[in-house]
Amino acid sequence: MATQAIDSAALIRTLTARLGPGSVLTEAGDIGGYLVETRGLYQGQALAVLRPRDLDEVAFAVRSCAEAGVPIVPQGGNTGLVGGGVPYGGVVLSLARLDRIREVEAVNATITVEAGCILKSVQEAADRAGYLFPLSLASEGSCCIGGNLATNAGGTAVLRYGNMRELTLGLEVVLADGRIWNGLKGLRKDNTGYDLKNLFIGSEGTLGIITAAVLKLFPKAHTRVTAFVGCPSPHHVLKVFERLRERASDQLTAFETMADFGLEIILKHRPAAPRPLSGRHPFYALIELSSSQKDADLQSLMETLLGEGLEEGLIEDAVIGSSEAQSQALWALREDLSEVQRLEGGSIKHDVAVPVSRVAEFIEVATGACEAEMPGIRVCAFGHIGDGNIHFNLSQPVSMDKSAFLARWEHFNRIVHDIVNGMNGSISAEHGIGLIKLDELPHYKDPVALDLMRSIKRTLDPQNILNPGKVVTTRADSPAAFSETAGQS
Repeated sequence: MATQAIDSAALIRTLTARLGPGSVLTEAGDIGGYLVETRGLYQGQALAVLRPRDLDEVAFAVRSCAEAGVPIVPQGGNTGLVGGGVPYGGVVLSLARLDRIREVEAVNATITVEAGCILKSVQEAADRAGYLFPLSLASEGSCCIGGNLATNAGGTAVLRYGNMRELTLGLEVVLADGRIWNGLKGLRKDNTGYDLKNLFIGSEGTLGIITAAVLKLFPKAHTRVTAFVGCPSPHHVLKVFERLRERASDQLTAFETMADFGLEIILKHRPAAPRPLSGRHPFYALIELSSSQKDADLQSLMETLLGEGLEEGLIEDAVIGSSEAQSQALWALREDLSEVQRLEGGSIKHDVAVPVSRVAEFIEVATGACEAEMPGIRVCAFGHIGDGNIHFNLSQPVSMDKSAFLARWEHFNRIVHDIVNGMNGSISAEHGIGLIKLDELPHYKDPVALDLMRSIKRTLDPQNILNPGKVVTTRADSPAAFSETAGQS
């Protein structure tokens, strides 16, 4: 232990000499915010937090830690939901200061940005150039592009534009030994071997540290219309989606859904939010049509399609935003849901995906199974029905003790994830594996796929210093002792 302490002290001196005192934080008061994830489920510890300013400083820091055998946990905005950015020993490498927009190439319709850029800043830079960067998340004002890439973020526009894998053309990555892979090419066709960028996108910082990316841009939407509809069941919501997908084609930008419980808790905790429809309905859909054509008559198209749905009984009631302010108010009902659910006590969360054709069936079957297992449990199902990604969250019964409810997390995981697996789905759609699903993955991932993933990890990170103990490594493999503590959900 004494030798390790001397080695750690020497590493801190080396890093401080190169990066500067303000870039190497060691005091408890300075690093506390880097050690806990958004929901407070995990509390970690770290030797230091490193705040490099550019690519060369990142490479130096990684190379120095590799030589010392010290683990590195990359971190951006620290808005993750699965504990993937929580350190257990070693150092946190914050990419927040790598925040430059390096280039906007209008003819190529690309933007090259550094990993520490806030998503909202990238959206605004694209907008100033006359383009759209379509990734949109509730946390877009604080999450970073590096984290979006590391988790293969999806958001509300995946239906039309795809997730981060589809939005990315090239990457710049610092490897586990400090070498730099420069894959910053804005090419839409490149058949010169393996597609290396897709190894790093979605790897949660376990294979390399993404420092910059070339991202796709799209024509701005000049016409947009938003509607909120009430339906008798999730099956009716799915039929409405099928109708709009067929008739609106790629003008259908987003199609979100939520159960009645979700809307009611939003209205309960956001008193200023108006009830969008006159009555209550079992399920709702939030629909957006958009077009880059200035003369596109999306209002008439939306009215026609919703009118048909009302006549056929697919829709019970509907409202179309008559102004940009009203459309934003309708979107706020969806975007506020995750936040207000916390105010209802303990929440056991599932971020899952099933084939779009089975979304309604999944919601119905999983809801019935959970309610049968625990009378009084309140199912909060919502999400991106257009791409099969449902956030199937469970709020505690009103009279139940919160800690007793959260102690059933693993039990409800098995119920929900078994149903997902039986429908050929995924236990993680857009949040990642991190720590929270580390023990779940072996239950559901193909054993050959897991073996290949572990082989790739050993090849790219033979010392297991990049975000150890996450995604494919087991807790026993981690070089640090895991000491999770449950907290606010």
